[in-house]
Amino acid sequence: MAAFKWKEEYNLNIEEIDKQHKKLMEIGERAYDIAIIDDGYDRYDEIMTIIDELLEYTKYHFEYEENMLKEYNYNHTHDQAEEHEIYVNKINKVSSREDIDENQRKIILEIIDFLSEWISKHIMIADRGYAVFLKTVV
Repeated sequence: MAAFKWKEEYNLNIEEIDKQHKKLMEIGERAYDIAIIDDGYDRYDEIMTIIDELLEYTKYHFEYEENMLKEYNYNHTHDQAEEHEIYVNKINKVSSREDIDENQRKIILEIIDFLSEWISKHIMIADRGYAVFLKTVV
């Protein structure tokens, strides 16, 4: 899927952040691969693995990003942290649903939608803002 293929425009030219964003895209690609398989097999374990990995890696990535921004006294670190909290809460909400097994397709599509929004809004807008700032101070 084009949404989870790394594009030059996603580059913030901050090596570690770009590497982490690529890892998140890989998780999105795996979610998409599950979504397009329509073979009737139970994908619950695969979906739970993706949700767990997404939650764990998201927390790691956001903590890394926020610490980096604090280190450089970025004015909008608080805004970034608030946005990050919204994303973590969305993943937590999906992971705590009782009906994941019964609604596997719906859940995997929610994950894909979530990651697509993250890429288009957060990486392309909010993260780009701090990337521009860091170029002036580093």
